[in-house]
Amino acid sequence: MTAVGHQQREVRHARYAVAAVFAVHGAVTGSFATRVPWIQEHASVGPGQLGLALAFPAVGASFAMPLASGISHRFGARNALRGLIALWTLSLVLPSLAPNLLALCLGLFVYGATAGMADVAMNALGVEVEDRLGRSIMSGLHGMWSAGALVGSAAGTLAAHLGSDARLHHALAAAVLTVLGVAACTWVLDPRPTGDEGPPPRFALPPRSALPIGAIGFCAVFAEGASLDWSAVYLRHQLETSAGLAAACTTGFALTMAVARIAGDRVVDRFGSVRTVRASGVLAVLGGLLIVLGIHPAVAMTGFALMGLGIAVVVPLCFAAAGRSGPNPGQAIAGVATLTYTSGLIAPSAIGGLAQVTSLTVSFALVTLLACGLAAFAGVLRAGDRSRPKVGPATDAAVPGPRP
Repeated sequence: MTAVGHQQREVRHARYAVAAVFAVHGAVTGSFATRVPWIQEHASVGPGQLGLALAFPAVGASFAMPLASGISHRFGARNALRGLIALWTLSLVLPSLAPNLLALCLGLFVYGATAGMADVAMNALGVEVEDRLGRSIMSGLHGMWSAGALVGSAAGTLAAHLGSDARLHHALAAAVLTVLGVAACTWVLDPRPTGDEGPPPRFALPPRSALPIGAIGFCAVFAEGASLDWSAVYLRHQLETSAGLAAACTTGFALTMAVARIAGDRVVDRFGSVRTVRASGVLAVLGGLLIVLGIHPAVAMTGFALMGLGIAVVVPLCFAAAGRSGPNPGQAIAGVATLTYTSGLIAPSAIGGLAQVTSLTVSFALVTLLACGLAAFAGVLRAGDRSRPKVGPATDAAVPGPRP
């Protein structure tokens, strides 16, 4: 096999490996989410206390993500991802072990911190693979995360249905996912800094180049968090549907996002990041208008489906653009991730607070307004459009090593 052929195979293997890491990351989230009622009962916390505790993963992630770039620089991208994904999968056991509110908050803080650092590391390597392939893969990688979350949720639902102890369930899930995640890291790329590239700060704040990109991600994640947490409530109480139909709306929204992400790379390759996000923003706004103005459940459900379709590829493209926006991809990705995690933290409570003083209709009018920002400011993602040719005999795009 020629050197170029060997390099092409290495990059293809790296693509599948990082996709597996994304799926493992999502599976941990799905495994945790389905056992929250058991964890609440075991820790003896009420709804308000549980709401407080569930804010700690985002707090931990926002605090720890700026550390990820320094960790990758010190230990190497592959070793850093291997260690961080293992810490993330093993942290799954912490919330179910908590006997009280304080222990639960501390456990969820660690759970979120490890999640955030692993998130930054795997997205940085995803951008590296995308650059060397010369075509979009970030949307598909996030689709694999969604698929992993669905698998983890399904396993968790089965465990809950069987009445299993969440401590045992999460210990087994953590063991299996740790093995899978660490094994997958064997084939990810291991880019090294150039000789004249100094180490990043130990705690790196987001660079200016990442802020407008993060703002786009903020709008998309706000719409995602609002729709996931409040779509069922909207149908149940605003449009007076059955509980089953309301739940089906949330499921449909999640499935629409997963399918759109998996299929999104072909669209991005054909039309580019900017035009794709502009069109996505139009779809999201149309969906928001159907939610706000629709008086029939079918209209609102169509609106939520369009909202999911519209925002699905935005965050993956934000990470891709951040990874090309400056000399330190990890630091830029960490900045964008911090802003998006913050949006996910505040969106559900902001929607609820606004609904308390006005109505859910007004709350989703705000979501629709933020969706307008996707179409209006999509130009900031221009860094996400690749100008490098696809890997082939006449290009060095697949050559291992740091990007110039």
